[in-house]
Amino acid sequence: MLDSDPMLYRISQPHDWEQAQQTGFFASPDLAAEGFIHASELDQVLETARLYYAGSPGALLLEIDETTLMAASVRVEREWAAGRQAWFPHLFGPVPLVAVRRAWPLPVAADGAAVLPPELMLR
Repeated sequence: MLDSDPMLYRISQPHDWEQAQQTGFFASPDLAAEGFIHASELDQVLETARLYYAGSPGALLLEIDETTLMAASVRVEREWAAGRQAWFPHLFGPVPLVAVRRAWPLPVAADGAAVLPPELMLR
């Protein structure tokens, strides 16, 4: 994998990742509720963890290859989130596990503090 490959990131709860291992696809509750899976660019991950995953010691960070998603016909659109004043990737369909390049533990403390895996801090 080259660092120039387009990667997206999704914080996952352990039960959603376990379900993906059984089905072959990652599909979080937001897909059913909103029609898409919320994802982040690398520089958005820690703020997303702080805002939405505080108190999640078992959380995981999934690195998802956008090119593989497109090849699997999973539409990716970046949509403006006014509350965060940024564009965020939305994944319109279940993510095939072949698109998940890596999964790391991303424990999120009660106050929302988290630390990126060392491999990602170098990017």
